[in-house]
Amino acid sequence: MYSLTLYAFCLLLGWAFWKLFGLYFVKSPLDNIPGPKRTSLFKGNTQEIFNRHGLDYLQKLGEQYGQVVRYHAPLGARGLYVFDPKALSHIVVKDQIYEEPRWFLRFNLILFGPGLVSTLGDHHRKQRKLLNPAFSTDHMRHMTPIFYNITHTLRDTVAAKVQDTPTEVNVLHWLSRGALEIVGQGGLGFSFDAFSVDKRNAYAEALQELPRTIFALHFWRVLLPYVSLIVPASIRRAAAPYLPHAAMQRLRQIIETMDEQSRRIYETKKILLEKGDDAVTHQMSEGRDILSILMKANREANEEDRLPEDELIAQMTTIVLAATDTTSNALGRIFHMLSEHEEIQGKLRAELFEAGSDGEDIPYDQLVDLPYLDAVCRETLRLHPPASFINRETRRDSILPLSDPIEGEDGSLITEIAVPKDTPLMIAIRSSNRNKALWGDDALEFKPERWLAPLPDALSNAHVPGIYANQMTFLGGGRACIGFKFSQLEMKVVLAVMLRSFKFLPGGKEVHWNLAPVSYPTAGKDSAKPELYLKLEPVKV
Repeated sequence: MYSLTLYAFCLLLGWAFWKLFGLYFVKSPLDNIPGPKRTSLFKGNTQEIFNRHGLDYLQKLGEQYGQVVRYHAPLGARGLYVFDPKALSHIVVKDQIYEEPRWFLRFNLILFGPGLVSTLGDHHRKQRKLLNPAFSTDHMRHMTPIFYNITHTLRDTVAAKVQDTPTEVNVLHWLSRGALEIVGQGGLGFSFDAFSVDKRNAYAEALQELPRTIFALHFWRVLLPYVSLIVPASIRRAAAPYLPHAAMQRLRQIIETMDEQSRRIYETKKILLEKGDDAVTHQMSEGRDILSILMKANREANEEDRLPEDELIAQMTTIVLAATDTTSNALGRIFHMLSEHEEIQGKLRAELFEAGSDGEDIPYDQLVDLPYLDAVCRETLRLHPPASFINRETRRDSILPLSDPIEGEDGSLITEIAVPKDTPLMIAIRSSNRNKALWGDDALEFKPERWLAPLPDALSNAHVPGIYANQMTFLGGGRACIGFKFSQLEMKVVLAVMLRSFKFLPGGKEVHWNLAPVSYPTAGKDSAKPELYLKLEPVKV
């Protein structure tokens, strides 16, 4: 038995070496695609791409090499950084060919369990089918009062810290707490008590730290599928507490914190439902939170469509993470942009006061249709999407069509690209949203007014495959962001309440935005701690 195991191990190791030899020394059809030179034998260009100071690098990558860029991935592999609209449409539509990388799925399975971000194909579609009703327009309209109630608490908490003169406040801290409470009550039917000033919230801290901790481990999580093939699960579990990498240890603690909280919430609601608790039963029938809708739909589903408990819990963790960090950082970016553009902030505030002149809550249907509010949200999400790119991987050899021919390294004209199986691709969200060929020469400028006039013909004719506003911010196709309406509503409610209460002015500390799975601000380049200091001044009506 021992010799058989050793033989299998040596065979697998030999296969891995042969695979690596081919990646490093055998010519690839992607070698003719323009792109940067390899800067590391083992990591390729990933040290520059997966770097928290890498936003400028990504911008220059597109400007220098065009809409399809060849880059060097870890261990000798070649990858493509893509924002050509026709190529993007092909990748998004042919999602059975261009799927999430194996390392990404396996890593998400460890982080969240078998949820939306760690499943594929029919399994993914089954989960999505059960979740879709919770994110419908009717349900968003029904949840609006919850969003307003929490945002009023956010406003009052911040107001207690702001005097008559401009006061510097860590806006991101309170936006994160507000987002956590909104997804807690609106998503899970649970209050995280996020506004308790003197109470340390380990769950909120874990959520805020997770994206940058993951980003710091990018090279290692790419290796995860290979490690799991070679090293038995029992050894991996036993070794986990002793890993020397600080980020790995912190990630292990974050996973434990998130899983423990999710299971506690789920078990509490499950017990109440089984007992027939009137309040929860009423909540279920009214559909007041996403988890209630999901549990009700799952209970009523056919046996073959029903999700096991571990998948329900996995959806909870996924929803909380997606709805907390992404939306709070997007709101932070909006407030930061408005602090630097006083005229735009004033114009938006005037629209909000006109819609709710006495400070009352603006009804859902009126709020979502406010033109300048919508323009500010669209423009910020276009210019500064929370996620700068998304990873994909080809599951078989394919041909990638192009909108415009590109010149190869050998001077030839390339109209389509032969992409080998297992090629890593990056859907370049930020570069697509800033593509001057589509958006015009002012693509890098913050101009909400562009949304109040017809968009450029080049953009309309390009058919960018995103589900939102001709941009890739929320992706498109079968893997599009399921909660984008939830996020949009939250942003608009928070802006409507906070801008009628405070003026936002530049703070005394430099704001540096860092590249991560979700971009985040810090006080200067040297700090790695997420924070956004702006000066707030009460609005005098």
